[in-house]
Amino acid sequence: MSLVTALVRSAFLVNAVYADSSRAYGLTPQQGKLLCVLIPQPLGMTELGELLGLAKSSLTGLVDRTMQRGLVRREPDPRDGRAVRVGLTDEGAVLAREFHDETCRRVEALPAGLGGPEREQLTALLTHVVLANKVPEAFLGPENGL
Repeated sequence: MSLVTALVRSAFLVNAVYADSSRAYGLTPQQGKLLCVLIPQPLGMTELGELLGLAKSSLTGLVDRTMQRGLVRREPDPRDGRAVRVGLTDEGAVLAREFHDETCRRVEALPAGLGGPEREQLTALLTHVVLANKVPEAFLGPENGL
């Protein structure tokens, strides 16, 4: 298998796990991503759009739909009275943590056939690729205390 094929197919694999985990929690994959990026702190709409790779209109719809479920709330931005931030509600915080932890467990199981040194090597190589390409921190894992 070529490097390109392996990377693309691994992206499909992770996306499928993420979608399955989202369905198990009654979320769309986009709602799951939104909840996960909000775990550390509320974020402004511009920051959210950049992290999630969404245009303003798509992000507004996603936030509105997730608000209707009672999982997120809009709040004034203390630094800019014209702007709002999006944060988790209490219910959203509980669901976000459960969803995040379950998704991490499912993704962690993907390389189950690799031994310790192989897992460490895979981690180092993927970390290098992610950092070299300045991938936004849209998903923080257990290593970040989440």
